[in-house]
Amino acid sequence: MSSVKILFFILTLGYILGSIKFFNIKLGTSGVLLVALIFGHFGQEISGAVRDIGLVCFVASVGLIAGPVFFCNFKSRAVAYMVIGFVTILSGAALCVASIKILGIPVPLAVGIMNGALTSTPGLAAAIEATGDPSASIGYGIAYPFGVLGVVLFVQIVPKMLKIDFSTNKPVLDCGQELQPECPAYKGTFRIDPFGFFPLVLTIATGLIAAKIVIPLPGGARFSLGASGGPLLTGLLIGYFGHIGPISLEVRKSTLETMREFGLALFLAGAGAAAGKGFVATLTEHGPVLFFAGVGMTLLPMMAGYFIAVKMFSLDIFNTLGSICGGMTSTPALGVLISETRTDYVSLPYAATYPVALILVVLASQFIAILC
Repeated sequence: MSSVKILFFILTLGYILGSIKFFNIKLGTSGVLLVALIFGHFGQEISGAVRDIGLVCFVASVGLIAGPVFFCNFKSRAVAYMVIGFVTILSGAALCVASIKILGIPVPLAVGIMNGALTSTPGLAAAIEATGDPSASIGYGIAYPFGVLGVVLFVQIVPKMLKIDFSTNKPVLDCGQELQPECPAYKGTFRIDPFGFFPLVLTIATGLIAAKIVIPLPGGARFSLGASGGPLLTGLLIGYFGHIGPISLEVRKSTLETMREFGLALFLAGAGAAAGKGFVATLTEHGPVLFFAGVGMTLLPMMAGYFIAVKMFSLDIFNTLGSICGGMTSTPALGVLISETRTDYVSLPYAATYPVALILVVLASQFIAILC
C-alpha cells in the first residue's frame, strides 16, 4: 500500500476515533496519533516529509493567528510564563535524574524518556548528541505516546473538574483588540495572492532559515529553534507587523484555521507511525518501568505548572492551560485546547511559554547526559 493511501486511511480512522466521547472526553485530532501508532506497529510507514510539512504548517498558522496581540500579552505576563516554563521542565528533569539514580535506568534511555514525556524533538536531538548513544530514541518512542495523550486529556479533564463552561466563559484581552481580525486592510497595500498563501509560505520559509541558527550556551551547550520554534517565531513577527511596505501580509483567519488543523493531522500521522514501529518490542524487552517513568515525567510537570500558574500568579483557565501546553512543548494539546475553548487566545500563553521550555529542555538533556 502506498504511503499516500496509508496516510489518508490513518486520517480517516483517526478522526472517527477522535470524535467518540469517553466519559464526556474526546481525543479530537489526537485520535490520529493512536491510529498511526497501530499502523506503525504493523510496519506501515509514512514519509518523514509528511510529518515535517504538517509541523511547520501548524506552528506557522499558530504564530500568524497569535501575532497581532502576542507581544502586549507577553509583556503583561512575561514573568509568569517564564516561571511556568522553568518549573515544568525542572520537574521533568528532576524525575529523570531520580529514575537514573533510584531505578537504575541507563542515562541515554532516561534522557530519551524525559524528552518523549515532554514531546521535545529538539531535546532528543541534544540528548543523542550529548550521550553519543542512539538508545535515547528508544526511550523517546516509549514515552512519546502518553506524553501527547496525557496533555491532551489534562487540558480537557481540568475544566470539567472545575465545571467551567467555555461557551459562556471567555478570555479578556489586555490589548483591547481582537485576536487576528478578519483581514483588516492597510491603505495603499496590495496582496500577492487572493488566498493569503504567500504570507504563510513566507513565514515557513523564513522560519526554517531561523531554525538553522545555532546559539552557543554556557557549558558548551548549543541551542537552535528547530522546525517547530523557527516558523512559530517568524509567524508571530509577520502576524504582528502585518505588512512589508505596501505588500499586505494579512491572511484570512479561516485559511489559517484550516492550515492549522490540516498541519496538526499530518504531523500526528507521521509522528505516530514512526513511534509505533518497534514500540511493543522495545517495551517488552525493557519492561513496563520505562513506560511508567515516562508517565511520571508527563504528569508531575503538568501538575507543578498548574499549581504555579494558579496559586502563585492567579492566572485564569485560558492562560493556565495554554502556558502548560507551551511548557510541555505539546503541539497536539494546543490544537485540542483551541477546539475545546473555541478561542485562539490560548495560543498566546502557549507561544510565550514554549521558547522558554524549549531552551530549558535542551539544556537539561545536555547537562543530565554530562553530569549523570
